[in-house]
Amino acid sequence: MLEEEKKEKDRIIELLEEMLKWIKVTSIPQVKKLLLDILSSDKEKIAYHYSDGRDCRAVAKLAGVHHGTVATWWKRWTRAGIAEPMGAKRGERARRIFSLEDFGIEVPSPKEVEPLKKEVETPTHKVITRESSEAKVTEGSAMEGEKLEESK
Repeated sequence: MLEEEKKEKDRIIELLEEMLKWIKVTSIPQVKKLLLDILSSDKEKIAYHYSDGRDCRAVAKLAGVHHGTVATWWKRWTRAGIAEPMGAKRGERARRIFSLEDFGIEVPSPKEVEPLKKEVETPTHKVITRESSEAKVTEGSAMEGEKLEESK
């Protein structure tokens, strides 16, 4: 009787593996479309690609966006089923479930993404544009507050 049960379990495993192969093959187009719909910008693709256990700030730096943006994306991706939440000592993180390359989706190089730009009005009505650690001063019209500009 033990030998018969083992054969039956092996057959069930064999059938499940075969079913899994077919499910994967038939799901590829739908998953690719979902990834392309959700990850509409290069920055999102970069952030998704590097969401492999890294913290929010590290992913944000690579993608050239604010860390709050990455946190928002992680929530959206988790709800959509393309990422899974993972706990960390200091808050939540998300890990991608799929590799973009497996679906023929090119991952842009982080170097190709323009850095986050921030323009600030100074008391002398000069606009300071900061890119990374550099600051560039240009004459500008009077603005109130700060203006955050992200390139897409």
